[in-house]
Amino acid sequence: MEQHDQDEPIFVISVAARLVEMHPQTLRYYERAGLLKPTRSSGKIRLYSQREIDHLRRIARLTNELGVNLAGVEIIIDLTERLENVQTEAREREAALRAEIDRLRRALTMARSG
Repeated sequence: MEQHDQDEPIFVISVAARLVEMHPQTLRYYERAGLLKPTRSSGKIRLYSQREIDHLRRIARLTNELGVNLAGVEIIIDLTERLENVQTEAREREAALRAEIDRLRRALTMARSG
């Protein structure tokens, strides 16, 4: 099975709406509210990526299952994305620090043996 890039815009609004079990008008409303920004084709057709489908599922879970309003959804999603970015930066910093520790250990070992 062929793998697609998570950000590749491949779903038209009718397909995206079916995938997330929402009305296409709901997707248009979420776009107007700033909760998502689908790509537009040269013919101005909205195209949604798999990442946006996942995003819509998150919105649906927050609103339908947890009763969060759209303002709350926006805050939760923003904070979640910021947290993910901080975690990614922390992992990258940790890897850099581990590499520096390894480099210093090797230098220390060489200094002791030489």
